Amino acid sequence: MEETFVQELIADRIGGNQFGKSTVIYKFEKIKRARMAAMAEHPDVPIIDMGVGEPDAMADAGIVRRLAEEAALWENRNYADNGIPEFKAAAARYMEQVYGVEGIDPETEIVHAIGSKPALAMMAQAFVNPGDVVLMTVPGYPVMGTMAGWLGGSVHEMPLLEKNKFLPDLDAIPEDVRKKAKLLYLNYPNNPTGASATKAFFKKAVKFAKENNILVVQDAAYAALTFDGTQPLSFLSVPGAKKVGVEIHSLSKAYNMTGWRMAFVVGNAKAVAAFAAVKDNNDSGQFKAIQKAAIYALEHPEITRMTAEKYSRRHEMLVSVLRELGFKVQKPKGSFYLYVGAPKGVKGGMEFANAEDFSQYLIREKQISTVPWDDAGAYVRFSVTFLAMDEAEERQVMEEIRRRLSDTEFVF
Repeated sequence: MEETFVQELIADRIGGNQFGKSTVIYKFEKIKRARMAAMAEHPDVPIIDMGVGEPDAMADAGIVRRLAEEAALWENRNYADNGIPEFKAAAARYMEQVYGVEGIDPETEIVHAIGSKPALAMMAQAFVNPGDVVLMTVPGYPVMGTMAGWLGGSVHEMPLLEKNKFLPDLDAIPEDVRKKAKLLYLNYPNNPTGASATKAFFKKAVKFAKENNILVVQDAAYAALTFDGTQPLSFLSVPGAKKVGVEIHSLSKAYNMTGWRMAFVVGNAKAVAAFAAVKDNNDSGQFKAIQKAAIYALEHPEITRMTAEKYSRRHEMLVSVLRELGFKVQKPKGSFYLYVGAPKGVKGGMEFANAEDFSQYLIREKQISTVPWDDAGAYVRFSVTFLAMDEAEERQVMEEIRRRLSDTEFVF
């Protein structure tokens, strides 16, 4: 195909004149292709999707009803800009009720966002200059790091290792990196490891940030999804945290509102203002009816607790099945992710060089879809957001996983 002048106009940050020509296949595209191949080869065997990273259920009926009511109102038709005051007030009350974080000023310390993904990207836009460093956990959600790179910054990777309970080792960050660092990205409960942070770790992060003049950005997308007696924990509940950081809360996972795109940034007033300035030049705010439906959600945290109970039950089932098959796995204390060490191969059969090999084997040979991670050891991520309408169907899914894998002896 003949090159067009448009190819030469594309920004270097996304590939320039080589945009679209890369032969590297992103792992999620590999999963998609393997899935299509498995479906073609085994048309009568349904895929068990344990890789999906979003809830399987709809939003609560009360939330949906509030949306319908508010969408019909004339006064909700126009731009919301940086958010309606009622939503910010509800978010402040939510932080106190669920996380015990008192004294949040909704006017200066909270701004809504159209989902946490753009919030992370805009946070980089607000703070990163060429030459600056962003401290990022790996494996992890890459958006803020990607944007930092586009802005001329760089990423210092902090591996999440099992020996450290999948918490980053802040003491291992070199002094020269600390001097250039602007942002420290955290995400707990964590995607993909399912690990939860402790108050002690958050205190250490606050101390680290103060000593090095670094802003902490805690991505709290899964913070309310905890179980087995573990209480939801906010970074901002630690003394001094608001002086050095912000937290991003999303309604996607906690309230089954993934496609609604509703989140908020809360914490340090100056950081919130900087984010709001960037946001004001990127969007005109989320639809007011969605913000008002989100108020209903935030006022009913029991919705999240019921969802967490479902995920807890599914985790227990999945852990039990995998342990029977020889996997060494622990139920997490939060999130809907189960991070599982990949086997080295199949007894008397193939070997797996990495987690990607194992994940490909599961989808092609067993029609079970997972997500591989090889950034800091070989692991696959199972998600308990698989499609099942009730507990009986959940057990059917687990029995089918057991059946499909029971004829295979894995080597660890």
